[in-house]
Amino acid sequence: MKFWNTPLEGLIVLEPQVFEDDRGFFYESYNEKTLQTVGIDDRFVQDNHSGSKRWVLRGLHYQICHPQAKLVRVVTGVIFDVAVDIRRSSPTFGKWFGIILSAENRKQLYIPVGFAHGFLVLSEWAEVLYKTTDFYAPQCDRVIIWNDPSIGIDWPLNGHEPILSPKDARGALLENAEIFP
Repeated sequence: MKFWNTPLEGLIVLEPQVFEDDRGFFYESYNEKTLQTVGIDDRFVQDNHSGSKRWVLRGLHYQICHPQAKLVRVVTGVIFDVAVDIRRSSPTFGKWFGIILSAENRKQLYIPVGFAHGFLVLSEWAEVLYKTTDFYAPQCDRVIIWNDPSIGIDWPLNGHEPILSPKDARGALLENAEIFP
């Protein structure tokens, strides 16, 4: 597996080694020992699987209590995946990183605790799988609005309006959000 650090400390892009032949392909999507070689020693306790149509934008989500690190990958389609540093003490507080994740490129994004996460579906349909290090706790769930001008995410909407859940449409501005110290 190949690893790339991003400009945001702790945020890591992973690319598995894929073995392909005339039958199809095989790759390890998760190997605890391999991830430990780059300092990812989290214990993942829950897998989530979402399916969404084009222009659905989910996020920017995080849990303030029971915080979750995530390991995100796409098994069908293409998304623009985003993580925002919401650690007040971080030198990259309020900065974002975005990457195309797809079934074809098989890249994954490791998102440590202290980041808000969201994605925009670019294909007709996409299915996203992600591991989390803590269980979903609805009382701890928080949302930062997807278009917060202080963050300035350059979503590739190409003139389209995103399709949002009511919860995501009511997200807080970063300056008003309950975030990490």
